[in-house]
Amino acid sequence: MKDARQPKAVNAARRRPTKPGALAAPLDTPPRPPTAARLLKEQAILAEAENHFAQFGFEGASLESIAAATGISRHNLLYYFPSKEALYQRVLDDVLTQWLAGMEDLSHSDDPQQALRRYIRAKLQYSRERPQGAKVFTKEVIAGAPRYGKAITERVGPLLKTEVRTFERWAREGRIAKVNFTHLMFIIWSVTQAYAEQEAQFALLLGKPALTERDFEHAEELLVRMVLAGLAHQTGTVV
Repeated sequence: MKDARQPKAVNAARRRPTKPGALAAPLDTPPRPPTAARLLKEQAILAEAENHFAQFGFEGASLESIAAATGISRHNLLYYFPSKEALYQRVLDDVLTQWLAGMEDLSHSDDPQQALRRYIRAKLQYSRERPQGAKVFTKEVIAGAPRYGKAITERVGPLLKTEVRTFERWAREGRIAKVNFTHLMFIIWSVTQAYAEQEAQFALLLGKPALTERDFEHAEELLVRMVLAGLAHQTGTVV
């Protein structure tokens, strides 16, 4: 008869040492989800960190200043984020996630004009509503993306290729002119992000304390017109 006993090593791996009289803890217990209070505190820390990284960059921002602005101690902040690097990465992750949401929407449309209008509107709205996030991202990129280059390559690259394939399909169908669609996306990103990065300069030159919603509407109207004119099939050329 085959020995039904399990090897000692297997039995040992399935047991956890317990105190006398205590119940054995279940194996592979899933981690508890974060509490609502913890999530709220994390969001408060991230908001202050975004402001500090936007103003001072990674090197200039300090955990002490971020913690003080949040109303907690540096030691308490490290309970939520174990290092400045981890906090910086999380800020950039959140910024990039929101930014990429608009890219995903672009490829789901079957109307090039409407898709581009929505995309440009979303990008400008992002620059208006979250300018500090855009500034953090820009500072990282200007520095050569030393801490976030891999994430940009892995997360942005595949989505960019998907959008380019969508444009190429529209071009094959004769719905838009064939241009260098990768550089088209670069141009849209650059122009829309400039309204966050250079908002102070634009407002100064317009003689106002800050850009208004109407200013962003003017920018959207002009940029959409320029992009659609450049993609008009009857005048488009391959570049």
